[in-house]
Amino acid sequence: MPMSGLREGETPSQRIDEKIQELGDWRGETLRRLRDLIRAAGPPIVEEWKWGGPVWACEGIICTGETYKAAVKLTFAKGAALPDPTGLFNASLQGNTRRAIDVREGETLDAAAFQALIRAAAAHNAGG
Repeated sequence: MPMSGLREGETPSQRIDEKIQELGDWRGETLRRLRDLIRAAGPPIVEEWKWGGPVWACEGIICTGETYKAAVKLTFAKGAALPDPTGLFNASLQGNTRRAIDVREGETLDAAAFQALIRAAAAHNAGG
């Protein structure tokens, strides 16, 4: 497998589909639900595969998706600069740039607030 983690001819979206299937548990289902919300948020989101996991971008990185034993983590590249009126960010709060959302088994996110955060990240990347 090349350094990108993609097989020859494989798209990032196909690799993300594969990752979700590989997980085969609550983490895969959670990642799938979050991905669906990201893709439906409104701006033209591009899926990438970097650093061994999914990345969603719109004029720059919006967030990365990582899976751990106890959580699915979405790390927002410029999260510290984004409004978070409903308090979705619950991890990596000490940094000056990034913020993250950890979703644990059985937890759900406020879909509207999450999609507003995605749109705010895209707008921030676009300079607005």
